[in-house]
Amino acid sequence: MAANRRMKRMASSQPGFIKLKSVSGDDSLGTTRRKRLNKNKKKNWNKNIDINDVDEFLEDIRHQERTTGGLLSEKTDESLFFLDVGPPKKAERRVAPVEVKMRRGKPVRPLRIDLILQHDSLVAAPKDVLSYQLPNAKKLRRIAQKAEHLAAKGIVPRRQKKLLNLRPVEKTESKAVTDANNNPERDFYDIWAPEIKSTADPWYLQQTRKSRVKRPEKLNAKPSALPAVEVIAPGGSYNPDFFSHQALLQEAHDVEVKKQKAEDKLVRQLAVNKDHLATEETIFREQVEGLVEQEDDDKDEEAGAADDGVIVGAIAQALKKTEKERRKERAEILKEQSRQADKEQTFRQQQLFQLRSIKTSIKQDEADTKVKQIQRKANQEAEKSQPRRLGKLKFQAQDLEVQLSDELAGSLRQLKPEGSVLKDRFKSMQKRNLIEPRERAKFKRRLKVKYQEKRAFREIT
Repeated sequence: MAANRRMKRMASSQPGFIKLKSVSGDDSLGTTRRKRLNKNKKKNWNKNIDINDVDEFLEDIRHQERTTGGLLSEKTDESLFFLDVGPPKKAERRVAPVEVKMRRGKPVRPLRIDLILQHDSLVAAPKDVLSYQLPNAKKLRRIAQKAEHLAAKGIVPRRQKKLLNLRPVEKTESKAVTDANNNPERDFYDIWAPEIKSTADPWYLQQTRKSRVKRPEKLNAKPSALPAVEVIAPGGSYNPDFFSHQALLQEAHDVEVKKQKAEDKLVRQLAVNKDHLATEETIFREQVEGLVEQEDDDKDEEAGAADDGVIVGAIAQALKKTEKERRKERAEILKEQSRQADKEQTFRQQQLFQLRSIKTSIKQDEADTKVKQIQRKANQEAEKSQPRRLGKLKFQAQDLEVQLSDELAGSLRQLKPEGSVLKDRFKSMQKRNLIEPRERAKFKRRLKVKYQEKRAFREIT
């Protein structure tokens, strides 16, 4: 207890300490019994020490700083006290009127929530040191000092010398004050107008790094000629006319018929042909294959081999030619060659009289070539509006959102929403070749699920 009283006397003797409230729980009378603790161990030094008096002292100092902006002992008498001379006179009230909000002739009191949210502490906000720091401040300061040192000697840096040698750029006069948006006399500015090319020197723009990187021409070309948002046919309205709605129904019907034909074709291709099915006769023939005696077959093979030998001998004798036959054959070959040469000469002479027909055929070929070129260009333009194969999957068009005649609503209030905007935008991006067609990723479990019966369930069963 003597130590506590000594600590309180030392705290109260500190300069600037003035108690605003009485300290409760004073144990000067010794009514409470002190708890005996063992302080020989280090873990009990901070665990079982009473610091309530120190906390009260620090809390009182913080309270003085919040309410008065500092310690009361450091304040002057003029800031703490004032001379009360009674209520002010009417003349003084007229000279210095107080601005008070009035409503229906009565002063308006501020709301309680506004009073709670008001900043009532007089302690200044802590200074943010990080907001005054600059990255590489030491390096920048050293560069600036070096530049000042060189400027004092009259030395111009190489980079600045290059900029000074360049021809001056024509500066456009800029307005000192920007016109307001609600000013009707301000200059008209078109945000969709093309950018004005800079007339500055390209070398100057390159050295000062003010020139933009050249954009590749491929990025300016759109991957598809289709619009971002396709407008549905008039028959898709909530209240369409009869003919446009029937045309849309016919289009949806054609799409379904095409799908059904593709499915039927696949079924036909996968179906088994009845002619290829095994019958009882073919099954029996396969079963008795190799069981019949092969003596007759061996005799037939020997007879066939003898006949083949006779035929080979006759052919060998026929191939032998006499000298007369060879001379005759050579004479016929020469006659055939001379006949072909005469025929070609006659054909060339006849072509001289066919120049007009040849020119006509050439013109016809050129016309056919132009038609093919036009058709090829038309096909290329048509391909621009078609989805390309960007991945392993093929693009599948979205189903037409069409309502039957009995499902039409007469007003927007009765119209039921159909489809998904997110799915429509996703399909549109696939159709315009912005992203490749995708399918939902399949969930594949890495580990097998282990089923185990609980004890409670086992007892019941």
